[in-house]
Amino acid sequence: MKKLVKLVSALTVVLLISAFTVNKEELGEGYKIGDIAEDFSLKNIDGKMVSLSDYKDAKGFIVTFTCNTCPYAVLYEDRIINLDKKYAPKGYPVIAIMPNNTDVKPGDNLEAMKSRAQSKGFTFPYLIDKNQTVYPKFGATKTPHVFILKKTDEGNQVKYIGAIDDNYKDASAVSAKYVENAVDALLDGKEVEQTVTKAIGCSIKV
Repeated sequence: MKKLVKLVSALTVVLLISAFTVNKEELGEGYKIGDIAEDFSLKNIDGKMVSLSDYKDAKGFIVTFTCNTCPYAVLYEDRIINLDKKYAPKGYPVIAIMPNNTDVKPGDNLEAMKSRAQSKGFTFPYLIDKNQTVYPKFGATKTPHVFILKKTDEGNQVKYIGAIDDNYKDASAVSAKYVENAVDALLDGKEVEQTVTKAIGCSIKV
C-alpha cells in the first residue's frame, strides 16, 4: 500500500512538472505580438462554416484553443463562457477552436463537441480544426491557449498570447486576469501591458 501511495505521489509530481514545462519542440512557431493573423474558415458545431470576417461589427476576438478532454480546459470552461458574456457585447467575442486529432482523442470529435457545448451552454462558436491547419499558424501548443486579436485597417493584429489567468485550479483565487486586463486595455485605447504569458494546459494532440 505504501509503495502504491509513493507511486501515485510520484506520478502526480511528474504530471504537475510536465504541465508547467514547455519543451523547445512545443514552442509555437506561429504568430508573435504585432503580427496580422490570417482569417480561417472552420466548421462550427451547428454545421456552418465560421470565419473572423463574418463578424462585421467586432472590434477584435478572443481566439481560444480548447477541447473537451483536457482537465485544464474543463476547469476553464466557465471562465471562457464568462469572458464571452462580458466581452462579446463590447465587441470582443470568444471564438473557440478544438485543435486535437480526433483519431487520438475521440472524445473531442464533432458529436462530442456538440454534446459538451449543449450541456455547458456555450454562448460562442465551437469550431473544429479538423485538418489541423489553423492552430500551427497561430502557434498554439496547449489547451487552453488564448490569442487576443484587435481588428485594424491592416487586419486582425495579435495583441496578447497565453493563459487566461494565473490560477487554473480555482477561479476564486485568481490574482492576475491576463485576458481581461488585455481586452480592457484595448477597449480603453491603451497598449496591453503584459502581452505574453505561459499557457498552462494539455499538449495539442497531433
